[in-house]
Amino acid sequence: MSIYLGLDLGSKTLGIAVSHSGVIASPLETFRFKEHHYDLAIDHLKKLIKQYEVTHIVLGLPKHMNNDMGERANISVDFQKKLQEVNVILWDERLSTKSALDSMRMFGLSQKEKKAQKDTQAALIILQNYLNYKETQHGR
Repeated sequence: MSIYLGLDLGSKTLGIAVSHSGVIASPLETFRFKEHHYDLAIDHLKKLIKQYEVTHIVLGLPKHMNNDMGERANISVDFQKKLQEVNVILWDERLSTKSALDSMRMFGLSQKEKKAQKDTQAALIILQNYLNYKETQHGR
């Protein structure tokens, strides 16, 4: 059975979602670290990989709207290279944070609640979008 983690990598936060079924994603947590100290996030992820017996990671790839790779996308590519314990899939995450904020706004969350949950919700959207895509490809 495949266990997936979805990741939304920021400069100080790592939003994390999980799927035990390979069908439905659930929010897990937001891990906070010192700005640009990605090794702390890697160490935390390695513990989660072992704890949840993760087989796949879906890492958001923040491309520019014109499809170019910018600095943030290159950071995600470097981050991917440091996670060799599992299969890491880079997934186009354009507008995932905006979608997360829009959905939280619909539920009437306060600014403080939105700020606290946006990274985890973005990770959930990244992972769920990947799982939906995977299902359509295998369901044909």
